[in-house]
Amino acid sequence: MARVTPVLTSGSVDRAAGRQVFCKAEIFQRGGAFKFRGAYNSIAALGAEGQQQGVVTHSSGNHAGAVAMAAQLLGCTAHIVAPRTAPRVKLDAVKAFGGKLTLCDPTMEAREAACQKIQDETGAHFVPPYNYGETICGQGTIALEFLEQCAGLQAIVVPVSGGGMLSGIAVAAKALEPGIRIIAAEPVGLNDAADVALCMAAGELVEVPRTRTIADGLQARLGDLTWPIVRDHVDDVITVEENEIVGGMRLCYERMKVVVEPSGAVGLAAVVGEKFAERHGDLERVGIILCGGNVDLNTRGFWESWRA
Repeated sequence: MARVTPVLTSGSVDRAAGRQVFCKAEIFQRGGAFKFRGAYNSIAALGAEGQQQGVVTHSSGNHAGAVAMAAQLLGCTAHIVAPRTAPRVKLDAVKAFGGKLTLCDPTMEAREAACQKIQDETGAHFVPPYNYGETICGQGTIALEFLEQCAGLQAIVVPVSGGGMLSGIAVAAKALEPGIRIIAAEPVGLNDAADVALCMAAGELVEVPRTRTIADGLQARLGDLTWPIVRDHVDDVITVEENEIVGGMRLCYERMKVVVEPSGAVGLAAVVGEKFAERHGDLERVGIILCGGNVDLNTRGFWESWRA
């Protein structure tokens, strides 16, 4: 049920990056983000009997809308727990797709408690946003499509948060093209909390504070399933600053005429930056995942960052 999303190119983007760049536009996926792939695969795997009990998840972003939409398509009830601080555009999407929305305090403890209460009352199945085999497999279909659409890709650059998309793409791409580089792109944030880069440097999971970043969809942490995959199959992590993320959004809008949310622009921000040129200057054909396009235009901080 997932759409085969297009690949976008731009001469201006190529010049900015110093190489050929191919952008897999998951902004045109159902629900406006890649999350639909994993959500649909996870709910479909429950079968008719499991779906009758409904599903539940907690999310502050695109996973919430993706679960609601996938459940609607499969005739299944979706209970969505979200923090009151979640972007309004993403909460509105949940309602539009028929999800039963429960708001809670903006802490992981509150989210998990609300989910558990719904599970206890309804028997609904929990659909994790990233640290789950069916979710990871669903996100891996991005790589299968991308490699069919663009022959000769030497690397795929993937925005990373909890690592579900990165893990799925890494496993699928390396199985088909063992020599391809899989490069994670991660926001440093205002509090220098780039956990994936820190984990890779340490060789183990490390605890860091929640990242304070305009890229609100990239604030999760690697899980016990995603971390070993990232550790073993990801070749590098490029970190980007807040102004670079806004620059990536601007480049998408001004040169490719598409709108991406901050999280979706992190990959492009990485590829046009100095770190990428220093570490991967030999690459000539690079793929990037534009992973989401659900911009909340009502967010004051977004407009302040854009003007900056």
